[in-house]
Amino acid sequence: MIKINKLKTQIFLDGANFSDIQKFKEKKYITGFTTNPSLMKEAGVKNYKNFCLKILNTIKKKDVSFEIFADDLKNIEFQAREIASWGKNIYVKIPVINTQNKCNSGLIGKLNNDGIKINVTAVFTLDQTKRILKKINKKTPCIISIFAGRIADTGVDPLVEIKKHIMISKKYPNVKILWASVREPFNIMQANQINCHIITVPPSILKKLKVLNKNLEKYSIETVKMFYKDAKDSGFKI
Repeated sequence: MIKINKLKTQIFLDGANFSDIQKFKEKKYITGFTTNPSLMKEAGVKNYKNFCLKILNTIKKKDVSFEIFADDLKNIEFQAREIASWGKNIYVKIPVINTQNKCNSGLIGKLNNDGIKINVTAVFTLDQTKRILKKINKKTPCIISIFAGRIADTGVDPLVEIKKHIMISKKYPNVKILWASVREPFNIMQANQINCHIITVPPSILKKLKVLNKNLEKYSIETVKMFYKDAKDSGFKI
C-alpha cells in the first residue's frame, strides 16, 4: 500500500492555474509550488508581478518558486533580487544557462552567497550541476531542478542520471535535487525510490493519483467495460 503523504520525496505542485493552486494548497502532501513563464503564458497570465503576488497572498507557509525571464546577467540579477524581495518563502528560479548557452553559475553563486534562495532550472547534464556546486556555499538553501522527463524523451534513463546529481551534491546539506518535467504518476514512486529530494507534479498528473493502490483486476474489468461501451455507443459493425 502506497501512502502518498508518507513518501520521503517532497511533492511540489507545478502550474499556473490559480484555481488549481487554491485546490491543492491545503493538501498535506503538497509542500511547495513551482511555475514558469511557459505555464503562465498557457494560463493566460498578463501581469507577471500581480500574478505572483496573488499566489503569495494565498501560499504563505509553503515554498514557492518564481522564474526570472531576462537573458543577460544584469537584468537576471535585477529580476532575481526583486522577486526574492517579495517574500521569505520564495525560491528564485534561474535557468542554468541563457539562450546563448552561457552558464549562469557565477551569478547564481553570487546571489546564493548573498543569501538568496535559488532554484536552478533547466538542468540536463551532470557538468551543469558540477559548475553550480563550485560556485555556491553550503548554507543558503538551493534547489537544482533536473529535467528528468525531457531526458527520458531522448532515450536516456532519468533514474541513472538523477542518482549522479544526488551523489555529487551530498556534501552540500543545503542543496536539494528536484525531479522536473514529470510524465506519469509512477515518476513520484521512482523519485522516492532513489531518494530524490523533491518532485514537481502538474495538476493533470496529481489527478491520476485517485487510482493509486487500485485493485488491478477491478481496473482490468473497468477498462474492458469502457471499450465495450464505446464500441456500442459508436454503433460499430463488422
